[in-house]
Amino acid sequence: MNHVQSSKFNFDEVIQRRGTGCVKWDEAPDEDVIPLWVADMDFAVAPAIQEAIRQRAEHPVFGYTYVQDDYYEAVIGWFRRRHHWDIRREWILYTTGVVPAMSVAVKALTMPGERVLILSPDYNCFFTSIRNNGCEVAESVLRLNGSQPGRFEVDWEDFEAQCADEKTTLFLLCNPHNPTGRVWTREELERMRDTCRRHQVRIVADEIHCELVMPGIAYCPMGTVDGEAVILNSPSKSFNIAGLMMANIICQDAATRRRLDRAININEVCDVNPFAPVAVTAAYNDGEAWLDALNAYICDNYNALCGFAAQSLPGWRVMPLEGTYLAWVDVSACCDSVATYCEELLDEARVWVNPGTMYGRESGEGYLRINLACPRSRLMEALNRIKQTIK
Repeated sequence: MNHVQSSKFNFDEVIQRRGTGCVKWDEAPDEDVIPLWVADMDFAVAPAIQEAIRQRAEHPVFGYTYVQDDYYEAVIGWFRRRHHWDIRREWILYTTGVVPAMSVAVKALTMPGERVLILSPDYNCFFTSIRNNGCEVAESVLRLNGSQPGRFEVDWEDFEAQCADEKTTLFLLCNPHNPTGRVWTREELERMRDTCRRHQVRIVADEIHCELVMPGIAYCPMGTVDGEAVILNSPSKSFNIAGLMMANIICQDAATRRRLDRAININEVCDVNPFAPVAVTAAYNDGEAWLDALNAYICDNYNALCGFAAQSLPGWRVMPLEGTYLAWVDVSACCDSVATYCEELLDEARVWVNPGTMYGRESGEGYLRINLACPRSRLMEALNRIKQTIK
């Protein structure tokens, strides 16, 4: 049975977003472009979220917002229920998004000139956040596992060497990993923790994609592995509410939490809008069935991409997807420069995807990233357009 037909949520619905001030659609160069680039879903939010916002909008005053008890209870209940992670209220600091939270953590926990380690290719904002805070980016490049084709793994020898560098003081982890789609196992997270502890390297984990996993894959919160780690998370990606601007920093250590709180105020990202806590609370309290249906639909989209590429896109190698809704595709057989190749796809096929070099100048060469979070009809139209451009 098709996952969507067995669900009461209609992810096949095509919603017109152009003309709404939408970054994904309204930044496209022409109206006939299909945008499969930025990590933003084309699906309607869970009904519980829309209803909660509608009720809040009925009150005619939208002033400064106080985050109330039910918000914290929803966050704590969600992670206890779904991920067996017991979070205490005092561990939670809120801010306007995971990227601002990332900059807060780098500012609070490093000094200018120090090195921040990442697993490359990595989310492009990691690079800018590190550099904007006066630090250097240290890249430990992921390697492909020969025994499990297409699966990216940590180069542990290099990871150890990077941590051993006396200038490396922070490890910024993406879990699940954007753009490769890896969901790190508990064993891998434990090895990261042990290596970092040997060399006095703090861990900050961006876990914004933590709810987006494929069937049979389990997300492990770094907070259940390392009580000293600083965790950044938000339902913004998984529930498609990024525009409402709210995220949490979860930190068990009180002294570190004070430094983070100070950095939140220095960066002036301490206030949220009146709709954000309402949406987060509704997502965590009443959005679980919608999320499960979403993950099933994304899995079907991924399988559709794999099948189409194998049959109709010679030179495309779709890498295994364990988490996120972002497919990582090896197109090195099709091009010498992936940036040029993506420009050609935009010009000729009118399909907008991200070149892998956005996520690592060298480690991302030969790859592109495709956003699968759209109705299947739109995905297939984009793939058929690409097929027509093949010489």
